[in-house]
Amino acid sequence: MTAPPLLGTSPAIRSVPGPRTVKRRIYLCWGLLVLNVIPFYPGEQHLLLPIPGVVGKLITQGSLAVALILAMSINRRGSIRRSTYILLVTVMAGVALMDSLRSDFIFGSLYRVCRLLAFLLTLLLLTPWWGRRDLLLVKVHLTVIGIILGSVLVGYVVAPGVAMGSEGRLGGSLWPIPATQVGRYAATAIGLTAILWMSGTIQRKAALITATIALPMLLLTHTRTALVSMAAGLLIAGLSLFRTRARVRRAFAIGTVIVSIGALSLSSVLTTWIARGQDTQQLSNLTGRTVVWEQVLAQSRGWFELLFGIGLTNKSFNGLAIDSNWISTYYELGLVGVALNIAMLLFLLVAASFRPHGVHRALALYLVGYAIVSSFTETGLGDASLALLELTLAASLLLPTLHRGPR
Repeated sequence: MTAPPLLGTSPAIRSVPGPRTVKRRIYLCWGLLVLNVIPFYPGEQHLLLPIPGVVGKLITQGSLAVALILAMSINRRGSIRRSTYILLVTVMAGVALMDSLRSDFIFGSLYRVCRLLAFLLTLLLLTPWWGRRDLLLVKVHLTVIGIILGSVLVGYVVAPGVAMGSEGRLGGSLWPIPATQVGRYAATAIGLTAILWMSGTIQRKAALITATIALPMLLLTHTRTALVSMAAGLLIAGLSLFRTRARVRRAFAIGTVIVSIGALSLSSVLTTWIARGQDTQQLSNLTGRTVVWEQVLAQSRGWFELLFGIGLTNKSFNGLAIDSNWISTYYELGLVGVALNIAMLLFLLVAASFRPHGVHRALALYLVGYAIVSSFTETGLGDASLALLELTLAASLLLPTLHRGPR
C-alpha cells in the first residue's frame, strides 16, 4: 500500500523505497534516536572498549543527523499526520528557541534547541507510521532496548567488576550507559512485554524470557525510580484491561499473592535494596535532590524568566544535577514550559480515555504512567531525551488506525 494522502503529500514523487527497506530504515532510524539520547560520559566509569570522549560524543550527536536523513529517505513526500501532542512539543521548542536568543550561554542553549528541533522533525517524518495495527514502533522500540540490554549483559558477563562500577550498580561497560538508564531500559522492556502478554499479543514463553533477563538487570541497577514507575505503569495499564481480559485478572490475583508473601518474608532484603547503603538523611532528601530543588526555587527571577525560563541547559544548577523534570523545566522554560508538560500528559490521558479497550490503549497508558511517576526524580520531558521519545511512542499508539497507510 502507498502512503495515505496526508499533510504535505506530493503525488508527483513516485520513487519510494519498498516495504522491507522502509521497515529496516525505521528500525535503524529509531535506534539512532535512542543512541542520541544516551549521554556519553566515559569519565564516570571504566570501559572495556577504550572509546575516546570526542569520538563517543561525535557518534551520539551525529546519530541524530543520520536519523533525520533516514526519515527523509522513507518519507520523501514530507507527509505528516496531525497530532495535538506534536503541536504541544513544537510550541515548547518555540519557547526554548526564544529563550536561547536571550540566554547568557547562547551557543550552548541554541545548540540544544537545534538538537530538539531536529529530533522533533525526525519524529514528524515518522508520523505516517503511527497508529499501526501491527504495533510496528513498539516492536522497534523493544528491539532497540533489547540490543542495549544485550550489550550491558555482555559487559557484565565479561567483566562483572567493571560493569557494576564503584557504587555496585549495573551500568554499561562496552558503552558508558548510566545505571539509571539501564534500569529504565530494563523496566520498559518488562512493562511493555508484560502488557503484550496480558493482551494476548505475544506468547508466555517470550514474556518469561524477557522477564528472566531484564528483571535481574533492573535489580542490579538499584534504580528505585524505575522499579516504582514500572509498577505504577503496569497497575494503570492492567486496570485498563481488567474487565476484558481474564488473563489480566489472573495475573493480578497471582501478583497480589506473590507481592504479599515477598513483602512479609523478604522485608529485610527489600529494605536493604531500597536503602542502597544510604542513611536516613540521604533518603529523606532524595540523595541530595531536594537541596538543589530548594536552591532553584529560591533563585530570584524577573517576570520573563519566571514565565519562560533561561533556555535549555545541561539540567544542572551550580554544578549539581537537578534530577526533576518539573524543577528543571521550570528553570529552563519557566511556568509556560511546566504548563506545556502538564498539557502533554493530560492530552495523552484524555486521548487514551477515548480509545477502545485494547493493547494500544494499555501500552500508551503504561508509558504515560511511567513518565508521570519518573518525572519527579528524572528529567527529560522538556528536551530531546528518552522520556520524550517514549512519550511520543505513547502518542503514536493513541492516533486512530488508518485503514490504508504505509507498510
